[in-house]
Amino acid sequence: MYLESLDKTQCMGCEACVQACAKRAISMREDKEGFRYPEVDEQKCVHCGKCKQVCPYANVNPFCGEKYVFGGYNKDEEVRFRSTSGGAFSAIVEAFCDKNYVVFGAEAQGLRVFHSFAEDKKDFTKFCKSKYSQSEMGTAYVDARSFLNAGKKVLFSGTPCQVAGLKNFLGKIPQENLLLVEVVCEGVPSPLYVRKQAEYLRKKFHSDIRSFDYRYTGRGLFSKGMWDFEKERVILENGKELVRNRWGNPYWSIWLQHLMSRPSCYHCQFTTVNRVADITLGDLWGVHIYCQDLYGDNLGASLVIANTEKGRDCVEHAKQYMFGRELKFSDAIKFQGPLRKHIDLNPNRNAFMADLQGDMDYDMINRKWATKPSIKLLWQKYVWGNRQKVFFWNIAKKILGRMNDVLH
Repeated sequence: MYLESLDKTQCMGCEACVQACAKRAISMREDKEGFRYPEVDEQKCVHCGKCKQVCPYANVNPFCGEKYVFGGYNKDEEVRFRSTSGGAFSAIVEAFCDKNYVVFGAEAQGLRVFHSFAEDKKDFTKFCKSKYSQSEMGTAYVDARSFLNAGKKVLFSGTPCQVAGLKNFLGKIPQENLLLVEVVCEGVPSPLYVRKQAEYLRKKFHSDIRSFDYRYTGRGLFSKGMWDFEKERVILENGKELVRNRWGNPYWSIWLQHLMSRPSCYHCQFTTVNRVADITLGDLWGVHIYCQDLYGDNLGASLVIANTEKGRDCVEHAKQYMFGRELKFSDAIKFQGPLRKHIDLNPNRNAFMADLQGDMDYDMINRKWATKPSIKLLWQKYVWGNRQKVFFWNIAKKILGRMNDVLH
């Protein structure tokens, strides 16, 4: 484990060791790449070994049973707008949190992302939307344990490693009232890049960032229904709004080249079909290929995988808030790389991170490292993209339906 080896590929940043230490001998410190790692105060440490017991790197206990897979989207369009991938998380919260409950998730304030909780369903919306930044856990595990001990129902959402951290932290504490919800994760990017972007915008527009939405669903005549364009929306303190889609956003290019992910992400133990949470949530990628009826006007579609009986029971109750249907896991897994294998280490990662840590500004970094989309790609996305394919699929379906009526 990291606290013994100091090998950064062995630390996922889940912070379970920090909260498990009764002597408060462990704290998180940011390294030069912007990632947080535990640091031990030897004067306080009594070498009890609790940090080793809770570390997910050394202790992974995934669920290996049969899965139930559901695809679709929330019936409430407003919910879909404030979500990233179809609003399944909102439906699950509604289904699970009937009374005496608390919801944990990642909250964003400006560029800072941290875990918090809500004891009223109307406040859980702060956990909606994807935040492509590793959250600070604070006292989330300790708080979850306290709520469970008090008899409350606890829904805890996070990345797979954070969920594993909580499971190990809780140990033998009864977990009948606990529902674990994880997101499909493709690696945690360095926060240094977004900080560089914030510095660039501050100089250009003389204003700080008020809010940062990595996956803006879009509203209005020409922007509504842009889920698979993965638009970024930045609102500055002076009110200026900046929006750009994936194909014009250097962030996506650099991140998906795997140039700035946390070292442990290249060796992730959670990128398998055996999961650590009761429910796994993600985008319903491939929807335009194998389940076109769930595309939903490109406002967002969710993949929901129940890994346990507890998870399936919740999903069954959540279906009343969703439009969708059961899917084959073998179909879904084809379009979910992070459920099959960890990301590959880009051989240029060290060179990129050196530029990111140095004096090179945001604009220069993008010119050097981001790749521009090809004409072929732009054609595929804008002229013959998913929306167009689904549109013609619907027409073909209607024609075939009418022909079938005539023949019979």
